Amino acid sequence: MLRTGLQWQLAVGAPLSGGAAHRVRAGAEPKAVKNRVHLDLATRSAEHQASLVQRVRDHGARPPDIGQGDVPWVVLADSEGNEFCVLTPR
Repeated sequence: MLRTGLQWQLAVGAPLSGGAAHRVRAGAEPKAVKNRVHLDLATRSAEHQASLVQRVRDHGARPPDIGQGDVPWVVLADSEGNEFCVLTPR
């Protein structure tokens, strides 16, 4: 997941260290079960949500088909299949 960590840093525009402690490291096996941790990225406006979705897609995120149906947030997966959501503004 080292590459994924770099993708996250580029996508959100800040290092993943600082504030809360984050470590992203490679796992021995590919993803086979549901993630134990799920990230939700908050947004400030509809424009911010669209911009963030575009940034993470530009860095390799893709929409997975996990049966989420029609929801107001955007469900994406990183290059290793780890799902996350870009939330609607609150």
